[in-house]
Amino acid sequence: MLPMSSVRFGTPGATLAGLLRLPQGSRPPYPVIVQGPGWLGLAGTRSYRPYHQAFTAAGLAVLVFDYRGFGDSEGDATVLDPAAQVEDWLEAVAYCADHPELDAGRLGVFGSGGTGGGNALEVAARDGRVRAVVAQVPIADGEDWLRRQRSAEEWRSFRAQVEQHPARLVRARGELAIVGGDRAGWKQDVEGRVPELVALASAGALIRYRPIDAVGRIAPRATMIVAVEDDEVTPTDHALALFEAAGEPKRLVLQRGTTHYRAYADHRHVVLPMMVRWFERHLLGYADGVDHDAVIMVGTGL
Repeated sequence: MLPMSSVRFGTPGATLAGLLRLPQGSRPPYPVIVQGPGWLGLAGTRSYRPYHQAFTAAGLAVLVFDYRGFGDSEGDATVLDPAAQVEDWLEAVAYCADHPELDAGRLGVFGSGGTGGGNALEVAARDGRVRAVVAQVPIADGEDWLRRQRSAEEWRSFRAQVEQHPARLVRARGELAIVGGDRAGWKQDVEGRVPELVALASAGALIRYRPIDAVGRIAPRATMIVAVEDDEVTPTDHALALFEAAGEPKRLVLQRGTTHYRAYADHRHVVLPMMVRWFERHLLGYADGVDHDAVIMVGTGL
């Protein structure tokens, strides 16, 4: 178990809860990675721990926090708004910038899973203190993400409901957004601990959500996009579009022969060291052993 401390910091309308992990064997101020969870994720989920272990082993502190309404953070759990989550993430960055043991000049962001990856890109675009970003299986366009689940007629009906009945509660999984086939085995530790019902207005917030419009503003700071080929949960072409719209320096890691959730286990032993090297290069200035290819394929079918 990684040593960690619980922290709290404020955002307008809510106090947010986070977990801060500091690296061992080095002295402050520490470079730091700030992470917000993915779609319906929590800061303490087991699936994030291997990433935190790898980052802290490389000498990087990690702050992961719960969005408003989630986990131990205050806020309205019936409103799921990626724009508000980005504001929460910016508050987390500000908290790190003011922390005496953390180095605001060597700060990166890491986001994984749909809005987690998309939010990381939005945060990096808005806050110039972010020197490097890794966005794993992100979405680029919330409206397109929602629309792909539905036929043309179903989409017209859904849009009408969003406009006419925004306060109506719907299931966050299923009615609102894609969840994918093998999610249950991967996120068992958050089941029953995240909002099950959210206001239909949350769909309106997702429809307005467009990380694709933000990613081009990150450069000349560094952007890594990690994708899965034929991804049924977060469409692969979203990640490809984000990579194309990003400026240099940038990298795309495309995982093949796996699925959205299986990829975390199937290829983590290859992809996670790439993430660490990305942060080492762009936050710590290490160049030795860094892969310089702009596009890297991982897995079968090469």
